[in-house]
Amino acid sequence: MRLVVGLGNPGTEYARTRHNVGFLVAEALAAAWGAAFTVRKFGAEIAEAAAGAEKVWIMKPQTFMNHSGEAVGPAARFLKLPAGELVVVHDDLELPPFRVQVKVGGGHGGHNGLKSLNAHLGTPDYVRVRVGVGRPPPEMDPADFVLGRWPKGEEAALSEAVAWATAAARAAAEQGAVKAMNEFNRRK
Repeated sequence: MRLVVGLGNPGTEYARTRHNVGFLVAEALAAAWGAAFTVRKFGAEIAEAAAGAEKVWIMKPQTFMNHSGEAVGPAARFLKLPAGELVVVHDDLELPPFRVQVKVGGGHGGHNGLKSLNAHLGTPDYVRVRVGVGRPPPEMDPADFVLGRWPKGEEAALSEAVAWATAAARAAAEQGAVKAMNEFNRRK
């Protein structure tokens, strides 16, 4: 069993914001595996899929970003998943826009969704698919930046990054973190 979580905020006002890139990847991953978000459980929308013989849950927490752990923690405990079986897709201010990187563990870097996950899971040692959103201009609050929408002229780059992150999350779930890091941490 695997659990893939796309981090984001529920509601149309947050759709297609930088902070919701995890939801975009979760939706693309569900489509790639022929699944739909039909289950409502643990304060999340869940799509049940199969990756070969392995069962996979794809989750979009509906608890808002800062409380993501409130949905993910109980789901991981219910599934009796070790941290290494959890793949989390999230936005990252420290990576250049549209850069995708896979890693295991590490700090939260000020990301409140990761902070909540770490607290509710009791460990930061899960697989992460980081999608770069870049840094805001110096005069802009980072919270306002990540809650802002992607500029119209960046739609093609966003689509490509979502496709790359979807492939990375799929590889991490199907083949493990090391293979995913080896394949996806190089620049395209």
